[in-house]
Amino acid sequence: GWKVSTKSGSLSYILPCNRLPVQLMSQVRVYTSNGQKKDLGSEDTNASARGETLQKAETGRQDTTNAGQKQSSPKQPIQVKVKPVLKKREYGPKYTQNNFITGVRAINEFCLKSSDLDQLRKIKRRSPHDDTETFTVYLRSDVEAKSLEVWGSPEALARERKRRKEAEIKYRENLFRNQRLLWEYKEFFGNTKPRSSTAAMFFKGPGKVVMVAICINGLNFFFKLLAWVYTGSASMFSEAIHSLADTCNQALLALGISQSARTPDPSHPYGFTNMRYIASLISGVGIFMMGAGLSWYHGIIGLLHPHPVESLLWAYCILAGSLVSEGATLLVAINEIRRSARAKGLSFYQYVVQSRDPSTNVVLLEDAAAVLSVAVAATCMGLTSLTGNPYYDSVGSLGVGTLLGTVSAFLIYTNTEALLGRSIEPEQLQRLTEFLESDPVVRAIHDVKATDMGMSKVRFKAEVDFDGRVVTRSYLEKQDIEQLLQEIQQVKTLEELEAFMLKHGENIVDTLGAEVDRLEKDLKQRNPDVRHVDLEIL
Repeated sequence: GWKVSTKSGSLSYILPCNRLPVQLMSQVRVYTSNGQKKDLGSEDTNASARGETLQKAETGRQDTTNAGQKQSSPKQPIQVKVKPVLKKREYGPKYTQNNFITGVRAINEFCLKSSDLDQLRKIKRRSPHDDTETFTVYLRSDVEAKSLEVWGSPEALARERKRRKEAEIKYRENLFRNQRLLWEYKEFFGNTKPRSSTAAMFFKGPGKVVMVAICINGLNFFFKLLAWVYTGSASMFSEAIHSLADTCNQALLALGISQSARTPDPSHPYGFTNMRYIASLISGVGIFMMGAGLSWYHGIIGLLHPHPVESLLWAYCILAGSLVSEGATLLVAINEIRRSARAKGLSFYQYVVQSRDPSTNVVLLEDAAAVLSVAVAATCMGLTSLTGNPYYDSVGSLGVGTLLGTVSAFLIYTNTEALLGRSIEPEQLQRLTEFLESDPVVRAIHDVKATDMGMSKVRFKAEVDFDGRVVTRSYLEKQDIEQLLQEIQQVKTLEELEAFMLKHGENIVDTLGAEVDRLEKDLKQRNPDVRHVDLEIL
């Protein structure tokens, strides 16, 4: 029947059931207040065992029923959707198979000849130099294979490299001796070569100012030295030392000018322009030590041990001649600075303070100090002549030394600032930034640095966020769209898709490089002071 009586203890229930009758039996225990327990169930342990047997039978029946249902239902196939993913290629810590190298590197590093490179694959790439659009490169893997073919083994190639390295070191050791022999040869047979560009620098601009100053200060030193020997004046001695210091310092400036014209080499890729600032800095230190130091020393000695001064007539004549000559040199320096400042759009004061031309600045300040020191020395010597007191002459020596110390301190400060690499003017930096931001290929510019390298040479660096869509469109404008569409329609497999993406991806990267070159070239053309541009892709 569908009603089954289930007994538990002394209680019985009527439950509807469509399965086999299962009698559930349990033993109910009731605890009394005195801690003793009573068994209320009327069944013993055997009854519990029978109940477990019936439960196992019921479980077996259910398993049989479920198995029958599974056999009756048809099996459906399991569908798993797998997303195709391109396998990641492991390149390892060092991968150079796709690297390009130039012919010069192939010959030098792999000990090959130019005839060996004729048999290799030649690839035209965009040139990093401004004077050429494309240049020829070679696959590094092809060059390595060719070098092993020529030399037979890596060990033989390593021995050849070592031999060439030793020969290069030996050549460098003998370079100085060869240059000395060449100089002696020119001295003996005569140098018939035309005047070099370095020599031509001393006939115009700062070089001309320095050479004029050397000649005039050398003559002034000679005549002032004679006047000091004749009169024994401390102020005249200071003037003689001052002229000697100026002559030596300006000779050092001439050396700096000639060295700054040297061609850049691998050890100094940005050239030797800063040699002018180095020479000016040493000149300032020399003025302080030789000019100011000796003037102070002689003035202090004159105060401690005064001695009478002889006739000062010749001294006055020499000071007058020195004033005229130093004034003429000063006018030459002033005219040169005015012309250069006008060309740069700066005022006379800004050009001098920013030390745009360190060589001319030194001549200007030294000659200005010379004119003032002549006036100080003449005044103090005149007071000594009128009063007969030699202390005025010693005070004049101290005054000349103080003036030279001030000039040297200014030169040391300005040239040190220039050598440290100061930034360009904010207005000029703003113009450069606005020019880049106005280009459609540029989204944003970050971390902009523009350093004055000296002598109106600026190095510009910026992190540029390029617009990839504009770059891609620039590439597509140079392509045949219909042919490109046919290539896309022919792509059927993952391998064909990979080849298509790699081909055009490399071309788009080359287009981005061409855009960087275009921006750098335009930046240099619009701003001639900008000599080196480093645009980093963000």
